[in-house]
Amino acid sequence: MDGRVAVVTGASKGIGEAIARALAEAGARVVVSSRKQEAVDAVAHAIGQAGGEAMAVACNVGRIDEARALVDRTIAEWGGVDVVVNNAAVNPVYGPVLEQDDAVFDKILAVNVKGPLEVCRRAYASMAARGHGSVINVSSIGGVSPEPGLGLYSVSKAALISLTKVMAQEWGPAGVRANVICPGLIRTKFSQALWQDKQVLRRTLAEQPIRRIGVPEDVAGLALFLASDAAAYCTGGVHMADGGYLT
Repeated sequence: MDGRVAVVTGASKGIGEAIARALAEAGARVVVSSRKQEAVDAVAHAIGQAGGEAMAVACNVGRIDEARALVDRTIAEWGGVDVVVNNAAVNPVYGPVLEQDDAVFDKILAVNVKGPLEVCRRAYASMAARGHGSVINVSSIGGVSPEPGLGLYSVSKAALISLTKVMAQEWGPAGVRANVICPGLIRTKFSQALWQDKQVLRRTLAEQPIRRIGVPEDVAGLALFLASDAAAYCTGGVHMADGGYLT
């Protein structure tokens, strides 16, 4: 990944942070992005202390102007974009879809679907001009098989899978690849309510062949592969990181 420029959203903790660190360790220059400046500053500093190169940019991808500004600043500072990792996501509600209002659904779609699309659209010209690019969208097993109580979130993640395939079809001729990762139960703050629930944890581990919950690094390794030239012939793929849960 030497010399490559990667933009990672939702990178202040969990899966996004692990991906940002992995890309930096492989030689990429990484834009660490999330909503709070102090949080991304801390991750960028840690990457620098470890010998990597990172730039911290606060951005709420659910706001189109901020999503565009994220890419514009990356290009202005580092000359272009080679890799986009859309990891930022929200899930503000839990329960049946009948109990959710339009404002909640709009927020979920803005961050989980529209944001990734806008970041990628803004970065496309730079990647196409370079003759190569890799888009990695982080979906969920809920995007493949809806999770109980996570209906609207699952809908947004299914849309992200479909969007990834559209990008792969339309952008492949320009050398831009697009793949999606679907994590299962990963030990992060985002999914804390699930893995701290003993009943949920017991049921999950009983149903998946690898009998442990995942850690962010389990996803980061897959993302690094998809970002690199080792995956040069891979596009439009839906890659599971779920311990075999949906097998």
